[in-house]
Amino acid sequence: MSVHTPAAGPAHRAGFACFVGRPNAGKSTLTNALVGKKVAITADQPQTTRHTVRGIVHREDAQLILVDTPGLHKPRTLLGERLNDVVRTTWAEVDVIGFCLPANEKIGPGDRFIAKELASIKKTPKIAVVTKTDLVDSKRLAEQLIAIDQLGKELGIEWAEIVPVSAVGAKQVDLLADLLIPLLPEGPALYPEGDLTDEPEQVMVAELIREAALEGVRDELPHSIAVVVEEMLPREDRPADKPLLDIHAFVYIERPSQKGIIIGPKGKRLKDVGIKSRKQIEALLGTPVYLDLHVKVAKDWQRDPRQLRKLGF
Repeated sequence: MSVHTPAAGPAHRAGFACFVGRPNAGKSTLTNALVGKKVAITADQPQTTRHTVRGIVHREDAQLILVDTPGLHKPRTLLGERLNDVVRTTWAEVDVIGFCLPANEKIGPGDRFIAKELASIKKTPKIAVVTKTDLVDSKRLAEQLIAIDQLGKELGIEWAEIVPVSAVGAKQVDLLADLLIPLLPEGPALYPEGDLTDEPEQVMVAELIREAALEGVRDELPHSIAVVVEEMLPREDRPADKPLLDIHAFVYIERPSQKGIIIGPKGKRLKDVGIKSRKQIEALLGTPVYLDLHVKVAKDWQRDPRQLRKLGF
């Protein structure tokens, strides 16, 4: 008597991937496009990401956890050095690395600096991701693909894949996930279904406020803004069907002269920051929010170890 055993389906895979690249190479936008919800802050100014934000892509046969690191760069401050350490530690711990290179810019010294660092990490598979393909024609894209292939050969990096994507145009984003997943180890899901990130909500709220605060003052204060959420508490006297969350947050800047820039004439800019970030926070948390924002000076916080610790770096 023969016993019929059903054919086993493909094994479930789960693991960590991170996108690397010089600042403003499209890493956060790509994370958000893959997860399908806003989890990493994006801005057209380099170095807006300071926290390891994990986005989680759930599929029937896999769970892909994206770790978003700060851009690796030549450090000029203590904060810069700490951010670079975070990057290298992350690279050593993930299952696959996606190296983001924008299609619309030639490979430059910043890209080479990172590629050399990547070449020294032997075991982790690497995918070259050509971002922002919506900004170039097919000839320019072909040139960039050849240049990336060359770069790998020069430095002894064997690309597992070279994939052109446009996160903004949603082109080939799913294909990228299809290529990342087989490089993950087999294993059960590491996070519950429905989780999109493991960032504490307070950190995400602070990031949304910071993103709104950067808008319009990026040229003047690109790296001088830090946000700390002091408390998030449901308001007590509200009926269950009409909850309200009170959020008290401080926007820190480095010098008293920057206070006026952030607050704006008659407080207009700070008010706009509040309105804009409140909408995003309500969408994230799914509940109405009362946001109380104050601006404080923390003198030269980027260079002061004690202040850096206090502000969460």
